[in-house]
Amino acid sequence: MLGLVEINATFIFQIINTLIIYFALRHFLFKPVTEFMENRRRNIEVSIQEAEIKNKESDELKSQYEEKLKEIKKERNTIIEEANRRAEDRGNEIILSAEEEARKILEKARLEVEREKKKMMNELKGEISQLAIAAAEKVIEKDLDQGAHQQMIQQFIDKAGETQWQN
Repeated sequence: MLGLVEINATFIFQIINTLIIYFALRHFLFKPVTEFMENRRRNIEVSIQEAEIKNKESDELKSQYEEKLKEIKKERNTIIEEANRRAEDRGNEIILSAEEEARKILEKARLEVEREKKKMMNELKGEISQLAIAAAEKVIEKDLDQGAHQQMIQQFIDKAGETQWQN
């Protein structure tokens, strides 16, 4: 006996049993568990790398979408500005057209007034000539024949036409 441990057949069997259990556990348990853990670690690393790649791709897509959104906003603003410009141009055209139409109406009204004025002047000349002839007949106290009557009317109209009429 050498102290606490006595070297005998039981001790040797215990050491041999311990070594057998160690190698059996190492072969059947430690090695598969270690391989499983290593595979699991590799799978996690691959998943992390794939996630990083997908994050980069999503960031790129996000920037592309933001750029497209900016372009769409610019295009929208351009379209709105163009529509406003066209509406303003159309409004100006309508105003010019209305002004032209008003000018034409005023010109037509002026011409109508002028025509009516001439018509009234001619009627007035006719009435005045009738009155003048009637007065002249009274003064002369004679009836004029048709030719002399027409001649006298024409002379009176000619003289009345030369005179400036005032309103």
